[in-house]
Amino acid sequence: MQEFDFYINLKKPTLGLYVRNGAGLPDLADKSDWQFEGHVWQSELTPELLKGLEANGHVFQELGA
Repeated sequence: MQEFDFYINLKKPTLGLYVRNGAGLPDLADKSDWQFEGHVWQSELTPELLKGLEANGHVFQELGA
């Protein structure tokens, strides 16, 4: 099962970012705004999020929505 890295935006804590395990942050202008929070398994993500990860290598998620 595939594992992904999960980051939280420090300025907007309701915004999460998933990337492929070990890929690091994508080319973001505000990398310092993101804090690594841990790992999640493929089975923990929705099909929509997995499609975004497959297509782009990363996906944002509004948390609590």
